[in-house]
Amino acid sequence: MLQQINELIKWIDDAVWGLPLIIMILTTGIYLTVRLGLLQIRHLGKALKFMVQNEEGGAGEVSSFGALCTALSATIGTGNIVGVATAIAAGGPGALFWMVVAALFGMATKYAEGLLAIKYRTIDAEGHVLGGPFYYIENGMGKNFRWLGKIFAFFGACVGLMGIGTFTQVNGIASATKNFFDPDMQSTVSLFGNTYSWVTVITCLVLTVVVGMVVLGGIKRIAKVSEIIVPFMAVLYVVFALIILITNVTKIPMAIALIVKTAFTGSALVGGAVGTMVIAMQKGIARGIFSNESGLGSAPIAAAAAQTKEPVRQGLVSMTGTFIDTVLICSMTGISIVLTGAWQIEGLEGVEITSAAFRMGLPFPAVVSSFVLMLCLTFFAFTTILGWNYYGERCVEYLFNRNKNVVTTYRWLYILAVFIGPYMTVEAVWNIADIFNALMALPNLIALIALSGVVARETRAYFNKEAK
Repeated sequence: MLQQINELIKWIDDAVWGLPLIIMILTTGIYLTVRLGLLQIRHLGKALKFMVQNEEGGAGEVSSFGALCTALSATIGTGNIVGVATAIAAGGPGALFWMVVAALFGMATKYAEGLLAIKYRTIDAEGHVLGGPFYYIENGMGKNFRWLGKIFAFFGACVGLMGIGTFTQVNGIASATKNFFDPDMQSTVSLFGNTYSWVTVITCLVLTVVVGMVVLGGIKRIAKVSEIIVPFMAVLYVVFALIILITNVTKIPMAIALIVKTAFTGSALVGGAVGTMVIAMQKGIARGIFSNESGLGSAPIAAAAAQTKEPVRQGLVSMTGTFIDTVLICSMTGISIVLTGAWQIEGLEGVEITSAAFRMGLPFPAVVSSFVLMLCLTFFAFTTILGWNYYGERCVEYLFNRNKNVVTTYRWLYILAVFIGPYMTVEAVWNIADIFNALMALPNLIALIALSGVVARETRAYFNKEAK
């Protein structure tokens, strides 16, 4: 029965993440890139400067940097460590190429999302910020499209509860801790008809308690925790990934050549050339969207809370999230996996592939490499759980007109989902996440195209004023 359910989930995943949606995501990014005149390239330096330079006097609940860290807390997670590995394992090294290509265009998409989030947000009498795709759909496209905002909010709440926010992150943490502390399953317990390591059970309990303590504190506590953990763990992970690249520098040209070549020809290890090129695109773009969330509509929910009065400025800050997440971190992970050959080892899946790459690539004892990766994955995934709780709650607020009882119920269901996450199968977890991502992305992409004229006008006005 379980096998049949997994096969059904996989069939749905393949259907929703077919060529039509891939083309729609890429087309939206390309269209915005052209309409904005390669803004993500021309103004990347300014965006990185704004990222660490908070604006004075803006309305909002958290600093601009805090809003970015909240967004990054939800994006820098298992997608960077596990997602890249699963994409390369399924589609070959070429999947990384399509992941980066989609991210470059996705920076324009993320810019538009951040801009619209500030322009169309509302702030109530208590100073509570209400913003995100559902509000720029309703306030930008008009009240007649409120139904589209409701659809987004519904699938957004599902993504948080049963996709990116809980199952995938907790599953990644549980796998990482088990692989480090009890790789041979020496201490086990039988639960739900299966055998699990005691490390998995203990990790699950501790994580549930800690997540509960933070999410019950709302956006300000989430932002405060994220501002501390995200920069520190991102720098730590990047440093160790750079050590792999530097100590294996002679293998980098060959790895990059293989990534580019298999992006168009496919990999013999995966299957036929035509089939794997499509699979490489599909897995690369799907995992890329999972990782950086460009076009998904999640990041503007956090961006809306930023203390700023300038939509363009926040749009620039928002797009740095995609640059950091995918162009930098995912690329480092992917190249490390390819140059070490970890993706070719049979029997490995998910975090095991990246863990093997770290053990093979780092000039340290295997136990040190494994511990560093386990630590990074645990904290990355932990902050993603926090960020997506905030996203999910905002979606529920919109769906149920800020009914506090419903929001509280969602919050406890979210904590329950964290508790059961480790006991879900890896393939089913990622496929469920992909499905909800796709269904959430559609309303947001429609809104971005419909409001692209607003984005272009706001951008021209801002830079024309700045030039004077």
